[in-house]
Amino acid sequence: MQSFWGEDVKGIEFTPLPPPQKGFPLLSGLGESAQMPFYETINIRPQTQLHLWKIEESLEQLAEGLTLQERSRQKLDKLKAVTHQKGFLAVRQLLVHLGFTDADVQYDPNGKPLLSNGQHISISHSHDFAAVAISNENLGLDAEAMRPKVLHIAPRFMDIETHLAGLTLSEQLQKATIIWSIKEAVFKIKNEKGISYPNHISEHPFSFADGKTTARLDFNQCTELFPVHFIQREDYIFVCAFES
Repeated sequence: MQSFWGEDVKGIEFTPLPPPQKGFPLLSGLGESAQMPFYETINIRPQTQLHLWKIEESLEQLAEGLTLQERSRQKLDKLKAVTHQKGFLAVRQLLVHLGFTDADVQYDPNGKPLLSNGQHISISHSHDFAAVAISNENLGLDAEAMRPKVLHIAPRFMDIETHLAGLTLSEQLQKATIIWSIKEAVFKIKNEKGISYPNHISEHPFSFADGKTTARLDFNQCTELFPVHFIQREDYIFVCAFES
């Protein structure tokens, strides 16, 4: 499934966070990660870490030192856009940084990534950033660049009166991007055919300073709630949704 922006669909706090932590100890117990040029590690929840890589390298540089499985090479070959190719390779560099290899990530029949050590993993990339979230909880991660187009399509996926009324243009851009990412992240967890973003996924009211909210999925005569945490780095939004 593709997002309205052509990015992968398969998944803010605006208060100051601690400085970036390089070589953060891994939940996996594989030891400290190598000191490679990545952007930041953020503790989203006690058992969840979000790792960010800012993509500034060439394709050749991103491919250096990587050993890809055949399935990954085939997937990379099918990616036509250079930005998507870079995002794919940056995610693999992040995995190496965290002490894993491409072989440590498998995929279920629906395309959901699975980590070899039993922890949960979710992956996303958007333009200049690649992101990997690792947790002891089932989660969905989405990364999105804040772009004006989101405001043009906002009525197609959200209640704009509830969420955007009374906000400045920049605040509307920020919040609409968060809400789109929330829906993407929830869909990554559920990944069920027939889920409609505007009809089935909603969000409790929240402010920028909250850094978290709750998403609600009403689908197949069942209601599920998903705790959501969000952050902003530069002009990008990163959202993690968790299965209750």
